[in-house]
Amino acid sequence: METQTSYSAFAGNRLLVTGDLRTMLTQTKEYLDQGGQEQVLIFDDDTGKQIDFNFLGSVQEVLERALPAAPRKGPGRPKIGVVSGEVTLLPAHWEWLERQPLKASGTIRRLIEAARKNETPEAQSRMRIEAAGRFMWSMAGNLVGFEEASRALYSENWTKLGELTASWPADIQKHLSRLVQKVKESKPSP
Repeated sequence: METQTSYSAFAGNRLLVTGDLRTMLTQTKEYLDQGGQEQVLIFDDDTGKQIDFNFLGSVQEVLERALPAAPRKGPGRPKIGVVSGEVTLLPAHWEWLERQPLKASGTIRRLIEAARKNETPEAQSRMRIEAAGRFMWSMAGNLVGFEEASRALYSENWTKLGELTASWPADIQKHLSRLVQKVKESKPSP
């Protein structure tokens, strides 16, 4: 089962692909197999975090390594039908799940995903600003006006952000614009 997360791969300052996991892996692997020389950086568009993949083998082999294993069923593993309307999630929970995807029980994962879907619009907006900020730090740290652009992002001054990033490479501008649009969409209506 593939997740609905969107990924973006950049070769230098050029966007290779934005799409689901299979699309991103296929096009990135094609670029690397054709002798692409620029460093490839891959981002999870929802969190802005960089992700590393082992591109040895076929696309299917890479995909199998990237996806978490299916939950094991067997004797001694009771099915727990826990339904909870309230789940308190600390940052440590998210970090643990990212580091140990195979050790998280299906029940815990379902509860956490349900809690993530029920986040307030303010929390979703804050999460999307953090994702855009992580992307900027990874890709634009040495570009002109980065510090001021970063401050404009966190203060949600979209006009100033656009002015400060106008001289940046086009693909970085477009991707940042896409991330900012997600922030605007997650804002609660006044």
